[in-house]
Amino acid sequence: MEKVQILGIIAPTIAIVGVAGMIGWMFTTWLRIKNGYPLDGAWGQAVYPKTDQEMIERIKLISQENAQLRAELGSVKDRLANVERIVTDEAHALDREIEALRVTKN
Repeated sequence: MEKVQILGIIAPTIAIVGVAGMIGWMFTTWLRIKNGYPLDGAWGQAVYPKTDQEMIERIKLISQENAQLRAELGSVKDRLANVERIVTDEAHALDREIEALRVTKN
């Protein structure tokens, strides 16, 4: 008889906690929708990712910046190759090139 009384107390408590949890989840989801946050799935991935014009513009700007940085990196690599060639070149070959440039200038 005592087990039935304990079960009579525990079962409604569990039901109340479960219902409160569901109401809290519904309230949280409503707040996210109301404030424009994307909804999350079971594993945290966005169910309906928000794509607006501002995000598209950001992607375009980042893509342009990426292209500019790649071009700059290419020019830096070319300069580095020239510096490496100068540093590793034999001294007399460098002297000959400098003298050849002076002769063509005059």
